[in-house]
Amino acid sequence: MPLWDGYNAFYGRSGETALAPTITQMTWARFFDAYEPMHALVAENGDQFVGLAHYLFHRSTTSIAPVCYLQDLFTDASARGRGIGGALINEVYERARQAGTSRVYWQTHETNHTAQGLYNKLAERSGFIVYRKPF
Repeated sequence: MPLWDGYNAFYGRSGETALAPTITQMTWARFFDAYEPMHALVAENGDQFVGLAHYLFHRSTTSIAPVCYLQDLFTDASARGRGIGGALINEVYERARQAGTSRVYWQTHETNHTAQGLYNKLAERSGFIVYRKPF
């Protein structure tokens, strides 16, 4: 939970804008449900969790094989710069290969320049801009 809380706080989802507890509960239930396409990885340093990655597989209109969306990636501030984010991404790549996916993709906030430095080394920038309409 500390990593999940840190990740959500990083993206401004804390205090009055925090995710509802039912969303966190459902998300965690999905990770442990064998019939769900959502998965979780953690990075450990001794007895401490220092990073997390959440990814899911879904169909695509541009590929017969499923694709993998890396939805959440977070490293605890005390462990940044030690290769944990890259190791988590590479493990997601391996899991995606094993699942027979055609690609892995993700998004980050345009102001997240530190993470973009890593991402530019591990993947190509697609050029797509994300639009959304909340309901």
